[in-house]
Amino acid sequence: MMEPATEARNAISFGPFSLFVAERLLKKVDKPIPLGGRALDILIALAERPGEVVTHKELISTAWPDVTVEEANLRFQMAALRKALGDGRDGARYISNVAGRGYCFVAPVTRSSAKQPAPVTEIGTTERVKKLPPRLARMVGRDDTVRSLAEQLQRWRFVSIVGPGGVGKTTVAISVAHALVDGFQGAVFFIDLAVLTDAKLVPTAIASVLGLMVQTQDPVVGLLAFIGDRKILLVLDNCEHVIGVAAALAERVVSETPQAHVLATSREALRVEGEHVHLLYSLDCPPEDVGSTAMEVLKYPAAQLFMERAAASGYGAELRDIDAPIVARSCRRLDGIALAIELAASRVGSLGIFGTAELLDNRFGLLWQGRRTALPRHETLNAMLDWSYSLLSEREKVVLCGLSVFVGDFTLQAAGSVASETEADEADVINAVTSLVAKSLISTTVINESTYYRLLDTTRAYAAAKLAERGGADRVARRHAIFFAKFLEHDEIIQSLFGEHDLSGYASHIGNVRAALGWALSDHGDAAVGVELATWAAPLFIGLSLFGECRGWCERALAALDASSRGTRQEMILQEALALASMFTRGHSDQIRAEYERGLALAEAFQDPARQLSLLVGLNIFLTRLGDLRDAMAVAERGGAIAQAAKDPAGTVWAEWRVGMAHHYLGDQAAAQLHLEHGMTLAVELGVFNANFFGLDPRISALSCLARTLWLRGFSDQALRIVQNAIDEAASRGHPVSVCGSLLHAPMLLLWTGDLQGASDLIEQLIVYAGRYSLAPYLAHGIALKGELAIARDEPEAGLDLLRGVLESLRAQQHNILITDFIGALAEGLRKTGQFKEALFTINGAIARATNSEVEINLSELLRIKSQILAARHDRESALNCLTEALTVARAQSALAWELRSAMALARLLAEDGQRDQARHALAIVYDRFTEGFETADLRLARALLEDLR
Repeated sequence: MMEPATEARNAISFGPFSLFVAERLLKKVDKPIPLGGRALDILIALAERPGEVVTHKELISTAWPDVTVEEANLRFQMAALRKALGDGRDGARYISNVAGRGYCFVAPVTRSSAKQPAPVTEIGTTERVKKLPPRLARMVGRDDTVRSLAEQLQRWRFVSIVGPGGVGKTTVAISVAHALVDGFQGAVFFIDLAVLTDAKLVPTAIASVLGLMVQTQDPVVGLLAFIGDRKILLVLDNCEHVIGVAAALAERVVSETPQAHVLATSREALRVEGEHVHLLYSLDCPPEDVGSTAMEVLKYPAAQLFMERAAASGYGAELRDIDAPIVARSCRRLDGIALAIELAASRVGSLGIFGTAELLDNRFGLLWQGRRTALPRHETLNAMLDWSYSLLSEREKVVLCGLSVFVGDFTLQAAGSVASETEADEADVINAVTSLVAKSLISTTVINESTYYRLLDTTRAYAAAKLAERGGADRVARRHAIFFAKFLEHDEIIQSLFGEHDLSGYASHIGNVRAALGWALSDHGDAAVGVELATWAAPLFIGLSLFGECRGWCERALAALDASSRGTRQEMILQEALALASMFTRGHSDQIRAEYERGLALAEAFQDPARQLSLLVGLNIFLTRLGDLRDAMAVAERGGAIAQAAKDPAGTVWAEWRVGMAHHYLGDQAAAQLHLEHGMTLAVELGVFNANFFGLDPRISALSCLARTLWLRGFSDQALRIVQNAIDEAASRGHPVSVCGSLLHAPMLLLWTGDLQGASDLIEQLIVYAGRYSLAPYLAHGIALKGELAIARDEPEAGLDLLRGVLESLRAQQHNILITDFIGALAEGLRKTGQFKEALFTINGAIARATNSEVEINLSELLRIKSQILAARHDRESALNCLTEALTVARAQSALAWELRSAMALARLLAEDGQRDQARHALAIVYDRFTEGFETADLRLARALLEDLR
């Protein structure tokens, strides 16, 4: 039996209690609490939906199914339940009455213990904490806020932190995220929307952080499917510039995924259903009538923050009583806004407390005096930044403005290249960046032991406006685009055509790459730079599974090519990336094939064997899915020749496997086994253990194909061991496409061997996993398999409904390689429901399709199904002729398993005609050729039939 990955999750814990749902047991610490059955039903219903209002009607139907009772009964049971929990005693609150509606479980809950399927990509708590932005070692004045927000999130699930820019929304949100990591078992995800320049990319940005491959036209659907019923917390930071899309998406996440929680930060409320707004006010400042001593002033968070940042700027003295009123007044002047206080206090080291206050009063008195509540907070911050900007040297101003082009994090090297006019300026730029960091205009963070820099959002917007005033914004944007084009071009990991590389560590660059492409390919950009950048960015988009974006940028870049740029290496790479991205997002079409052919023609012209092989790999996948197996085999053989000439071991092994797979689907199982096993031997001899082509692991595909081939040849035990290896290897590597590939072929094999329950388990995993990662073709195949399974279980009506719906989708996407198998199952279902005319029409279509396309792997089985339909119509002569043809095809294909099925069908018909000896002989000569797999369904049936005929 093939076991999925599992995780512990069963008991619901709250306060001192643990509720074991499966055992229907409530414990306080380790002591069982006696509770009546109906009270327990009510508790389970409430605890499984914490923070939600469960209506009176729902609770009554749960505790008294099929019985009509009054609400008084519910109130009686609720009173008993509250008494058992001690609800209301010593401040404990578990169940809240919502007048006129129902009841709500308000205590925070955690889940633990029973086994259920878990995604192979689940991230542990320790790893998730590392991926969250670090929280401040000490956060001034916000501890109570963090605790309150944590409680609100548990109760309401959707909370927005709303307040002015610079007030500390992000800092608070990060602290809340860290505080809740354990409660969410590590499933806390921080999404910085500030890096986006296009609101339409909000779903894609969230999906990327979740590790979700977005391959559909509507990424929101895939995102919601991925979240499903998992308990997770999404922290959506900086929503204000993408508020429409972010608000709509947050509303759908909360309403359609029952255990997802959303914490948003924004300068304005999202104003959607389910949102609870938490207004984050400025830090408390010392009022004018407070005592003038340092001790009294430092009781207020704003003053504490001021002095802490002053000390960080080099101010080494303690706050004196004489300076305390000045600090209090400065904090009030700054409205208690954390960012404004930090910026002002950063000058205390050089100007002192009095000098800073004097400059503050002189520069901003007219702007702020008497108008603090009337001015928008953004203007206040803008005025503050004007002051900070005025204190910079001319060189620092130029550098700060130049750095505003960066979206999100950047390196010191990137800053030097983009903010300097010449190479000689780079050293000065680096010194200026260091100075700007010291003045709190640039923040730093350490990622993978490397230091990254970042402008605060308000600072970046301010600096960008100043850059526009100065002129030269396009010049800086051009340097920015050129830097990232060169950075991507010379990164061997990104540009490697083959290999096992995880590009998730490069995700932080996507915001800058998008911004650079947006400028370069715009009307006022530089098309040549845009084409160059799109060329080298394509592998990054593919490696991060951003296929839709990759396709869009490649299309724009190819459209920007002028006559002199046609036939270049850039066009070759762009054509390949466009074909691959289109194949994953738009199915299969002649246009995609033309894109591959164009890329190949250019690769041949440039005599680039590595790129030729890369293109042939993609073209082979395309042709195989399309069902064009002769051309797919020719492409694999051509790739093998190129790989051997280039001494590329991974390419050589890949080619051998793909030739074997082509033989398998064409119906030559002996040749398929020869090539697949030879490829396995070559992989060991040549040391090819991990070869990743576009996220597809060819070894997983080869193992799955070899397992199917061995079953067809009569080696069921070997086939089951190998397919289990394929599942295990795919799960250990965690790539969604490879996992789905293994989960597609394994249940097909289990259906053949008669392990219907095992097949059912894997089909459900495939459907859930494919839906979670937006892998539409695999989802369609999973639904088709579910239909085939229903028919095998003698539930033909359900199976027919599933198959009819999904076959249209497979035809539209031209995923042809397995379609005749599903059409055959459809015909079998029609036979079982007595629809013999339609069944015969359907099976004839499947046989014609298999014969015309030469995808004849299951031709013998299709002929056997046809014979059953003909027999049901009492056309025994045609049925016998059909079985004779099925046996001939199976023998020619070395498909002993298909031969046995047809032999059993023939034996039954002969026995019904009284030819029992001939029937037994026809079946025995096939059965006796088996050497293993005697406990599989077909061999057990054959053995029983032989005994009956004896």
